[in-house]
Amino acid sequence: MEFPIRSPRHLTHGIVIFARVIDKIKLHAQAALPAGYHVGIVPGNRTFDDRLCKFLRVDFDALTERLLQGGADEEILEWCFAQGHQPDAEQIEVWNAFLTKRGWRDSGSAGVERQKIEAGLGHRDDIQTYFDLMDAEEGRSS
Repeated sequence: MEFPIRSPRHLTHGIVIFARVIDKIKLHAQAALPAGYHVGIVPGNRTFDDRLCKFLRVDFDALTERLLQGGADEEILEWCFAQGHQPDAEQIEVWNAFLTKRGWRDSGSAGVERQKIEAGLGHRDDIQTYFDLMDAEEGRSS
């Protein structure tokens, strides 16, 4: 069985992490979000969910409400563009580069190392970013 949350690398209109956040919101609404996963804004902790909403300039609760009304990922993203901000190609390129490399030689590096150890993957030198770690934990090769 395939893991119920898509890879953070999955693209929706060229944007990383969006599909993953959508999957987590849907699973949370169904009380089926896997143990250990969070959804939304976590006080005192920058999450990818939080960063995505800031990037698109939409409120997480409003996004959740719209998503639960139904529609394809692309429709939900178009709603985000209409409600908040539609990034141009360069902004998307910078966004994707930042997120795909988060945890590699930056302020998130210690967190990646800590979470690798907690996941029993401390021996894996190939896991250098949060995206690498998510994919490894969920049975996808990075």
